[in-house]
Amino acid sequence: MIGIDLGTTNSAVSVIEAGFPIVLADKENRRLLPSLVSKTNDNLYVGHEAIPHTPSQSVKSLIGREEVPPSYNGGPTKIMSGRIQVMAGDTWMSPVQVSAEILKTLKATAEFRLGKEQREAVITVPAYFNDRQRAETKEAAELAGLKVRRLIAEPTAAALAYGLERASENTKIAVYDLGGGTFDLSIIEMRKGNFEVLATAGDTDLGGDDFDTVLAELLDCSISEATEQKRAFDTASSVSGVTAEAYEKACWKLLERSRKCCERALIDSGIKKDGLDRIILVGGSTKMPMVRKHVAEVFQQEPDLCLHPDEAVALGAGIQAGLLDGTVQTLSLIDVTPLSLGIETLGGLMNVIIPRNSTIPCKKGELFTNAVDGQTSMKVKVLQGEREFTKDNWELGEFEVAFTPAPKGQARVGIQFSLDANGILSVLARDTSTQEDTHITIERSTVDITEVAVEKMIDESVDHALDDMDGRVFTEAKMKADELLPSLDEALTLVGEQLDEETKAAILASKSDVIAALESQNGAELKKAVEKLDDATEELASLVMQSILG
Repeated sequence: MIGIDLGTTNSAVSVIEAGFPIVLADKENRRLLPSLVSKTNDNLYVGHEAIPHTPSQSVKSLIGREEVPPSYNGGPTKIMSGRIQVMAGDTWMSPVQVSAEILKTLKATAEFRLGKEQREAVITVPAYFNDRQRAETKEAAELAGLKVRRLIAEPTAAALAYGLERASENTKIAVYDLGGGTFDLSIIEMRKGNFEVLATAGDTDLGGDDFDTVLAELLDCSISEATEQKRAFDTASSVSGVTAEAYEKACWKLLERSRKCCERALIDSGIKKDGLDRIILVGGSTKMPMVRKHVAEVFQQEPDLCLHPDEAVALGAGIQAGLLDGTVQTLSLIDVTPLSLGIETLGGLMNVIIPRNSTIPCKKGELFTNAVDGQTSMKVKVLQGEREFTKDNWELGEFEVAFTPAPKGQARVGIQFSLDANGILSVLARDTSTQEDTHITIERSTVDITEVAVEKMIDESVDHALDDMDGRVFTEAKMKADELLPSLDEALTLVGEQLDEETKAAILASKSDVIAALESQNGAELKKAVEKLDDATEELASLVMQSILG
């Protein structure tokens, strides 16, 4: 089994040899394959050979998307049959097709070096890739003749590469992964060979390409020229009249986006900056001096440069492959999901089934009942997000579950979410009376979530936490009130004359409080009023039951 880093700028393939991961070189002894594809005059060129033939570029930033992000600068694109197409040479190709050709080339390199056919692979993806992006990565692998045994988050792979020779250590590390098109930050705890991802944050629209665009604007040149010029800042204080200080200032907004992700991951992990033992840099864009300076400022310690920034993720993929096939036995990995998953319940509320930062793979479920008498089916709307109400979260898909009709609250449907090790969600719904199952896999139906939207959602979940919670309390209390008030009027008509005046007055006063609280839209007040009315009507409810039972 091989490990593959399918990168935005460069890709690589690795394998475990004699207990150690190595990045395999092609016939020309090149370990990095440029993620470029060109099909010109029916000739297909991949990697280095594609460079002179106007290849597609940065296609990884398009995979699994429904629209081309404004930041994309990899060449001509169009939408055809609902899917993005990129110009590769003189041919339109989908991001999946382009990725498949890159994977085929990496597979061929591995077969050349290992002398045997390779059919299975571990492939790395950004931690914040959504279901659709992960599913299309798997689709590309299948087109390349590879069965994906595991999709692993890039910073997690880098942590495995860091920890292989440090299996006996107990340490907490932050992996700062800035590639050509994506950024991820993961907080990982190592405990004697056990790796647990405590939190992850990232930006699937932030990478070295964005820094190239900024420099191209400063130098008034093409993106490709800016990419070449950028490397000069590694040793020079100015390039073509633009100082390193001016370039860093122009990139301030990009660095701030990185900072926010880092701070959010720290908050989610519950670890303070001084609680981190190492800050590991991976991804080719971390070679930039301004990025290393930025990381030192954010974490208040100098980053550890022990890993090769271009090869660490591929090495980690190889180690994960070794863990799966048994050639590596000194490590184990526990990963997490970055966003909460749940379903819509009555009142437009989101009921979380798998909370954010839950360990994966995992299975969790709950039992739900019918909302009205004689109901024959239930619409299950699958959601992703951090807010209390459906309208503020993302809908991943929906399906209908049929069940045996029953009085209100007596039909039961079990909903189970299964999140596999690749981060792909399956949903099972079971009618408990018939044991009949409805099962879907959430892949192609997922929405296209950008990190800008993810960051906005998480920020808003904090900013609106109190309002959201009050809204949930009000909605739940209102549903109870809407159920209680009509039945109260019916009960008073039926057996009200059997109550003493004091009890009846208390009930009517409590009813007035509920109506007033409904008008005030105050969740806490309404909840308290409903509970008071519930208590006040205990004797009335008893009389109703006696009347029914005779």
